[in-house]
Order: sequence, then C-alpha cells, then structure tokens
Amino acid sequence: MATMNVSIPDQMREWVESQIASGVYSNASDYIRDLIRRDQEYKDKREVLIRALETGKKSGISNRAVDEIWKEVKTQHR
Repeated sequence: MATMNVSIPDQMREWVESQIASGVYSNASDYIRDLIRRDQEYKDKREVLIRALETGKKSGISNRAVDEIWKEVKTQHR
C-alpha cells in the first residue's frame, strides 16, 4: 500500500480526529479511504446520470407529462 502525506488546516485535522473519536473510523487513513471511495462512487453515478440525460435529450420531445414519467420510473424501480 502506498503512503501519501497531505497538509490540511487545523480545523480539518480536528474534524478528522472527531470522526475517529466517534468510533466510526479507526484512524485518519481509514477516514480518507472512505472519502475517496465515496467520491469515486459519486463520480460514477454522476457519469451515468449525464449519459441518461444526453440520451433523453436526443430522444426528442415527449407528449407525456413529467408526473406521468416519474410515476412510471417509480413503478419500475420498486
């Protein structure tokens, strides 16, 4: 596993230490790895959304109301 040294302001260091003290994370590395994983997941989901929006835009204008579309989407994802 690689090592990185990162400089952060005291306020951020205190925040990280409070997360460790809460018992959710065992150390600063554990906390940072979780942040990176979450950021990666966010970016992946964002890319999926952007592609879906682009596909929708290319599909043209719909005759259906937004409420009708949302109802269908919710029904499909139950």
